[in-house]
Amino acid sequence: MKKILNTPVSDEDLKDIKIGDVIYLNGHIVTCRDVAHRRLIELGRELPVDLKGGAIFHAGPIVRKIEGTDDKYEMVSIGPTTSMRMEKFEKEFIEQTGVKIIVGKGGMGPNTEAGCREHKALHCVFPAGCAVVAATCVEEIESQHWMDLGMPEALWVSRVKEFGPLIVSIDAEGNNIFEQNKIAFNERKNAALEALYPKVRYIK
Repeated sequence: MKKILNTPVSDEDLKDIKIGDVIYLNGHIVTCRDVAHRRLIELGRELPVDLKGGAIFHAGPIVRKIEGTDDKYEMVSIGPTTSMRMEKFEKEFIEQTGVKIIVGKGGMGPNTEAGCREHKALHCVFPAGCAVVAATCVEEIESQHWMDLGMPEALWVSRVKEFGPLIVSIDAEGNNIFEQNKIAFNERKNAALEALYPKVRYIK
């Protein structure tokens, strides 16, 4: 059975979700990456969208204008960008916006862990290489903001249906699947190396 969250998301919605879980999102998601984070955190510019209980996507989408309209767009492709680029800003971003779901590519670090733990939020990974698939989950681009930043960095507000799969990498308790997997990998790696060294000692 699919675990589907609906925006706006509450603390209660997140309490039973753990790292490694796969979830889907109904409601709205806003593309929000490097420059938007910098504008809020470093420049103190208020975001033009309310993210309380909402979701952001670390993504630079490809959109195209719908023929016959002045300001309506459709989503062509919306692939995740590397979330670690936003690591230095994410804790403050969560604090200031009340965002609950952060979606991107790859893991994030202790700053984001703390933000998720203290303010009850999730970081999720959208599988890389599936940008066109992600676009099929977008029912409509409802609005766009900060167009002066260009297509990749602008804020695109999309209504989505079963947007996912989203793999939970940091849960609302601050557990981080990437960091836990590093520990397990290193343990297995060291054991494998100890078994290998006697067999290749002539190389050393």
